[in-house]
Amino acid sequence: MTLRVHLASRNPGKLAEMERILAEHLPGVEVVGLDAVPAYDEPVEDAPDFVGNARIKARAGHAATGLPTVADDSGLCVDALNGMPGVLSARWSGPHAAGGPSRADQDDRNNALLLAQLADVPDERRTAHFTASVVAVLPGGAELVVEGRMPGRVVRAPRGEGGFGYDVIFEADDHPGRTTAELTREDKDAISHRGRALRDLAPRLAAALRT
Repeated sequence: MTLRVHLASRNPGKLAEMERILAEHLPGVEVVGLDAVPAYDEPVEDAPDFVGNARIKARAGHAATGLPTVADDSGLCVDALNGMPGVLSARWSGPHAAGGPSRADQDDRNNALLLAQLADVPDERRTAHFTASVVAVLPGGAELVVEGRMPGRVVRAPRGEGGFGYDVIFEADDHPGRTTAELTREDKDAISHRGRALRDLAPRLAAALRT
């Protein structure tokens, strides 16, 4: 029987990434997003940190679906902006309203605003890191919490066609000279903040779900 795990997200990139990584430990696992489960009221993400927001989403998803549920909150933390956008990364240029501009348009606006804010910041001070906090709520209510980071820097203009969000303006320290939107899927999985967190989570989640 196929084991289903709910990922509280509509982002196809996140869904595919999680299924790839989790399948290494749970062959045949099916990761289902918000659009593949009965609709439920999605909670307001009002925690002051990534872990808190991930926990809010994971608990709500588990309560609504009964499935083991994973949720993440992640963002770009820019040193010259005192760690911002941080938890505001997805809505840095304003909230994303249902029925409004597409997520890709929102990403473009977020990137344009961030680049404008860093326009006068010299290259050596454009350091930043992506952080991902991931929370899994298991049957019975037990929770697993992990975090991953990807250090790097913000470039001066978008480059690349892959990835999503701020990938087009971020160079990881592990792959200087290429934005994370210019990396192959495999190269990005190997170093990404979310990939690191999910690889930490996957064996622990698999072990818990086998019991």
